[in-house]
Amino acid sequence: MNVPYLLLDIDGVLIPFPQGDGSVPATHVCHEVVPDGRPPEDPVTVWLNPAHGPMLTTMLRSVPLAPVWCTSWRRDATTLIGPLLGLPTLAYVDLPHPKITTPHPNGYLWKRDYVDAWLGDEPAVWIDDDFTALDHEWAERRTAAGSPTLLVQPDAQLGLQSEHLTQVTAWARPLSGGMASPVPTASPGREVP
Repeated sequence: MNVPYLLLDIDGVLIPFPQGDGSVPATHVCHEVVPDGRPPEDPVTVWLNPAHGPMLTTMLRSVPLAPVWCTSWRRDATTLIGPLLGLPTLAYVDLPHPKITTPHPNGYLWKRDYVDAWLGDEPAVWIDDDFTALDHEWAERRTAAGSPTLLVQPDAQLGLQSEHLTQVTAWARPLSGGMASPVPTASPGREVP
């Protein structure tokens, strides 16, 4: 079995959505970033937890996983967000820019069809805040068909927590025989088949 992919979302996972009063967790630090195609005088404010980079790096050294951004930030994930967390350059799923008004136009997360095509039959753990019951059923079907799949769903207003990485580690360790590896990197932008 190949090393499982770790598909990592950003909004609601690394960048928490504000509470009703506009607050974010005290662990997060404010940054101004300029996504590709946006004028420099119009930056985007993001809140990131500086501990997330070391937490992810430590986990990736303890179990072999191939980390890949799976986010609407696309290439900006690897050029803007990753460096702020001290992460190496990671590949990203080159998601399209769909014209949708809901993240669940078919009752499940809009990214799922693209991720399914991108993964093929490779094993994967996917961390995203926006799964529905249909996404969890998809993961169960993939696992039953021989492609181990775990969905981890942080609270969008809290984001990624250490217990999520403990869950990922516990899932990945039996697949790797407990072997550790250096943090893998990949070339960005692997095309969706």
